[in-house]
Amino acid sequence: MQSSNRQWLLKTRPEGPQVDPANFEKREVPIPSPLRDGEFLVRNRWFSCDPSQRPWMDAHTYLPPVPLGEVMRALAGGEVIESRHPGFKPGDLVTGLFGWQDYTVSNGRDELGTVTRLAPGIDLPAALSVFGITGMTAYFGLFEVGKPRDGDTVVVSGAAGATGVIAAQLAKASGHRTIGIASGQDKCRWLREEIGLDATVDYKAESTMDALRALCPEGINVYFDNVGGDMLDAGLANLAPGARVMLSGAISGYGNFDEMPVIRHYVNLILKGASMSGFLVFDYLARSAEAVARMSPWLAAGKLKNPIDIAEGFDAAPEALRRLFAGKNRGKQLVKLD
Repeated sequence: MQSSNRQWLLKTRPEGPQVDPANFEKREVPIPSPLRDGEFLVRNRWFSCDPSQRPWMDAHTYLPPVPLGEVMRALAGGEVIESRHPGFKPGDLVTGLFGWQDYTVSNGRDELGTVTRLAPGIDLPAALSVFGITGMTAYFGLFEVGKPRDGDTVVVSGAAGATGVIAAQLAKASGHRTIGIASGQDKCRWLREEIGLDATVDYKAESTMDALRALCPEGINVYFDNVGGDMLDAGLANLAPGARVMLSGAISGYGNFDEMPVIRHYVNLILKGASMSGFLVFDYLARSAEAVARMSPWLAAGKLKNPIDIAEGFDAAPEALRRLFAGKNRGKQLVKLD
């Protein structure tokens, strides 16, 4: 065991949508001790970097913003090394909202109720990606909110990101024509050639609205949106009759919600008899086993890949989070602690 507990604190709130490593400050404190009845000590091994961390830094969402001078809120995965909790024993692998620190004390609950003991055969990277919040968001957003039907065309924005790449693959694995929107020809080629999507739109090089119109002459049946703003508007402009739009995220507006572009084509929801629904994955987490059971055979058969972008070392966390908002990651961004 280390002699101290390294932590990344939120030092300043970001200005604008980007995250700056200067927003964080590193410190070392004693390892939490002693434990009380009902508590256990976790040694974190992996940090998850997620777009939701940006609004956590300064906005009131489903959680209050992280206070200045406090440990940066983050999902993490680690090993129980000491326990006075009947449900957790040393050696158990767990994930939860443990924050950017080496060690954390838990009572088995966190602000989102997401502390989970891993099932045998699932490692920490998978538990923080395809079998964690990321995969659950993709699965329940697609199948419970989007409800794709035979013959549907599914479009996913942010398709090279952690949630988008899983949602797109789930649509494809379940037999649907699937189109991904991403930034840059390299990502689009990767989505077609390695991930297996039917077509892609490079929103940096072409008009998303025109490209979707050409690729979906009969309209989009299911639109899985992770981005919001103009990209959502392009999807709304190209809906098929009875389309379903699910709102998973709005990364284009994080840190700048008041200045997001106006949605002009919402009238298509009326004209096409379509629906648009937002959702939070936390409402579905009690059914995670159902999702894991359905996705596992696809993963084993290679129909579902779990791309992970790994940054090495505790000190890499702030820059790894910034990479999300610079569009540099492919798939899930994780930090592997040294």
